Amino acid sequence: MATSLPLHRQLSPESLHQIDRTGRRILERVGIRITGPAFLDILRKSGAEVDYDNGRVRFAGEWLDEVLGRAPSRFTLYSRDGRNDLPLGEGKVHFANGGRVFRILDMKTGGYRYTLLRDVVHTATLVDRLDYIRFYIIACQAHDIKPLNYHLLDFYHSFNHTTKHVMGGCDDLHGVEQMWKLASVIAGGEDRLRERPFVSVITNVISPLTIDENTLSILNFCTTHGIPVTCAPAPIAGATSPATLAGTLSQMHAESLAGVALTQVLAPGAKVLYGAVPSTMDLRTMEYTMGSVETGMMNAAAVQLAKLYDLPIYATGGLTEAKRPDIQAGFEKHFSNLTVALNGADCIHLTAGLMDSGNSINYEQFVIDNEIIGMIHRILAGIEVNDETLGFDVIESVGPGGDYVAEDHTVEHMMDEFFYPDLSVRCNFDIWEEQGRPDMLSRARDLVRKILREGQKGLLDHDLIADIKEAFPDSQSF
Repeated sequence: MATSLPLHRQLSPESLHQIDRTGRRILERVGIRITGPAFLDILRKSGAEVDYDNGRVRFAGEWLDEVLGRAPSRFTLYSRDGRNDLPLGEGKVHFANGGRVFRILDMKTGGYRYTLLRDVVHTATLVDRLDYIRFYIIACQAHDIKPLNYHLLDFYHSFNHTTKHVMGGCDDLHGVEQMWKLASVIAGGEDRLRERPFVSVITNVISPLTIDENTLSILNFCTTHGIPVTCAPAPIAGATSPATLAGTLSQMHAESLAGVALTQVLAPGAKVLYGAVPSTMDLRTMEYTMGSVETGMMNAAAVQLAKLYDLPIYATGGLTEAKRPDIQAGFEKHFSNLTVALNGADCIHLTAGLMDSGNSINYEQFVIDNEIIGMIHRILAGIEVNDETLGFDVIESVGPGGDYVAEDHTVEHMMDEFFYPDLSVRCNFDIWEEQGRPDMLSRARDLVRKILREGQKGLLDHDLIADIKEAFPDSQSF
């Protein structure tokens, strides 16, 4: 749904420009540490100031503006079937799950276990069927896959169980090459993939102020092959960035702009999102707290920083410290998702399925979060006001003392004016008791079972699977 965003601004104009100026000052005076002599040479030839003794690269203001100006303000994250294409930079907010966790809360046993390849299959299937989670980020580490083919099988099973856009991290150049080759086969050729890339890659700045050679190699491959990327810093206030929110945002802004600038040095015009994953700790106990209210506030502010440069943003929301789907999970997730969405983020990741400060996933939480996100979309859509919706004619027709239930105006608007939840309990008490006292969690469990039962069969056709096997003869079985 589109709306005139943002509806809320976390930072005043003066504060926004103070943080921007400080971030640029960091880039110009402190710089970014770059590992990899070849990339230092590329940056020096492009006009950046390079100190080879300590690997420090500094970004002068005029040079930085020229390089950032090459980045596109608008582009699309494509789906395979064209039904879930995601236009970025047009004022629309797109929510996604998050990825690469190591544990899952298994509601069958009530305990945690390590994630497996089947959890990639199941989470991709869930996202494919959940309307408000608009793209799939590979959700977990598959502990039953050998490292050599981890990314190949990871992406293969994602593509086989959702036609929505797939985003994922790659640990090394070998992994991203596997992903690209696989996606090229599915697309019907390298040129077709470049024209409509239905996959994108997440890389990370190492806070504070470091980008390593492995990350740069992945960025270089993706940008030169037409794969959209984000280079997302994840500073932790008080640990890997200043304890103050403004200080963390200043450092993160420097890191984010550096990531965008590097992609434009490597491949001018490359599709890149300004990345933002700032978070916090409870500094009394040194516990990591991605679900804090300050995490949501900083990510909302990051949206404003990205929009200063007319850049699409990959922001963060929907985190919780809760260990199970409960009241704490509900309010922590809702507040951060809503806060970031109201500021107009293009993409908000980690919004669905995650528990325990982003360390675990839970199937039931996916469908609960989908309902939360649906409500947020309804808020973003706003209240449409025109002659038809104002309803004067029907008010005049019904008059004092009448009712509107059977009016054509009611029938015409009942499905598009309201959000109808699937999981929330809306019946009266007597009916609720007759139904066995269902709650949101029990309904979520039933919906998970239904989706996974119906989605057992993969989406890729047999001829395409044969082509994939031919392209990867030495891999593990698909």
